Order: sequence, then structure tokens, then C-alpha cells
Amino acid sequence: MTTSIIQLNAKSADVASLAPLTFAGYAHFTAMQVRGGRVRGLDLHLARLRDASDELFGWHLPDEVVLERLHSSLTAAPSDVSLTCFVTSRPGEFAPAGDSVDLDILVKITDPATPPTGPLSLDAVEHERHLAHVKHVGEVSKTHLLRRANARGFDDAAFTDRSGRLSEATIWNLALWDGESVIWPRAEILTGVTMRILTRRLRVLGVSQQTRDVGLDELGTHLCAVVMNSWTPGIPIARIGDAPLGHDVEFTRLLHSAYGEEPLEAV
Repeated sequence: MTTSIIQLNAKSADVASLAPLTFAGYAHFTAMQVRGGRVRGLDLHLARLRDASDELFGWHLPDEVVLERLHSSLTAAPSDVSLTCFVTSRPGEFAPAGDSVDLDILVKITDPATPPTGPLSLDAVEHERHLAHVKHVGEVSKTHLLRRANARGFDDAAFTDRSGRLSEATIWNLALWDGESVIWPRAEILTGVTMRILTRRLRVLGVSQQTRDVGLDELGTHLCAVVMNSWTPGIPIARIGDAPLGHDVEFTRLLHSAYGEEPLEAV
């Protein structure tokens, strides 16, 4: 199946309406997997959109408006899809905001994601995203660093900050496991929806979690690690840079099980 649905403000988008948005880089978004017309962590996706709009535009659309736009786009879609919701503004980039900023919602629907199976090898690259806490568009560096990592024989890239702390990966959050606790790297990162879901579900399950600095020199086979995003709650990592990591199938199974405890909500 090949699904392609694009709506701008709840109307089918045509070339004329999309042309001003082509290559536009001042917008933010959230991405989700829809299954049976339902989504995990819907409250977290809405909170992400609110907070990012406040950061970039100075105000946000009511949740009811966002939900109406999402629902509109899904009425013509299969029950299982990938959905990306972008929020952009008029005036767009390279222009002062003026007295008022109008917000638009662009919804893109495609086929369900098929994540890699892993284990993955990640190149270690020093990189800090601008406005790391906002899921914004136009980040050419992520694709550039992914492709550089591929050229070096890696599947993808993991980032370290200027202090040498492990932070996140190109389109992924990172989590580590020492056999007792889930370790979330402490750095300036985009705290993903899947990461937030796991944090609250692991808390309910009574699983120990800690957020702390993790340096590359600490990595080794005594630690396991995974990447996660809207596609999956955990893909094992075989190595980061020159450091091989351990592999504990129970860690990955724990994350998938915890994620499965999050209820699916109708959009």
C-alpha cells in the first residue's frame, strides 16, 4: 500500500497552497504512529505542539482545533498510518512577526513506519542542535551527519555535546541499561514522546530510572543501549563509536512491554 494524504487547515492541499511552504524552515511538528485510528501519548503530542508554538510564535492553537485537523485528515486514511502534524505561521520565515501571527496546520499521512531491526552501529559525533527542546524543521545537519556516518560504515550517528556528554541521535532518543536502572543521558535534547511514555510507564512498573551524564569513555559491554522514536520504543545498539556495547534482550523486551501498557486513544 502507498498512502499519501496532505491537508492544510483540514482541506486537501494543492500545489498553490503548498507552494509557499516549500523548503520553509520556520515550523515545528510532531510525528506519531496511528493504529486502528488511535494513538499512544496523544496528550504528550498535544503538549509538544502547544509548547513549541508558544516558543516559536508566541501563542498556540487550542487542542480542540488541532484534534479537529487531525481527525479530518484521518477520515480518508487507512486505520494504520504514519501521521506528521506541522504547525507553521503567516508571515513565514525571514520576516518580522508584526502585530499578529496566524498559525496553519499541515497534516501529512503516509504508510506505517517500518523501523530497522538492529542492532545498530552509531558513529559518535560532536553536535548540538539549536533549540534542542523543540522538534523543528529544517535541520540539514541531521541528514548530513547520518550520511557521513553511513560513509564511515555506521548505520547512523549519535551526538555528544561540547562537554563530551552523550545526548541523542539523529532522529532518536537514547536509553542505556546497567542491569538495574534505565539511564537517560543528561544533556540538552529533544525529549521525545516515546521517551516520555516510557518514563511514566516504567515509573508505574517500579523500574529504576536515572538521568545523569554519560561520557563516551564510560561505554562498554557492561552497558546496553537502544534508540527510540515514534517508530519504536527500542532498537538495540551494538556499538557507539569505537565502544562495543552489551546486548540484553530483556532490556529491549522491558521497553516494548512498558510501551504497550500505554493506552491507545482515539483521535
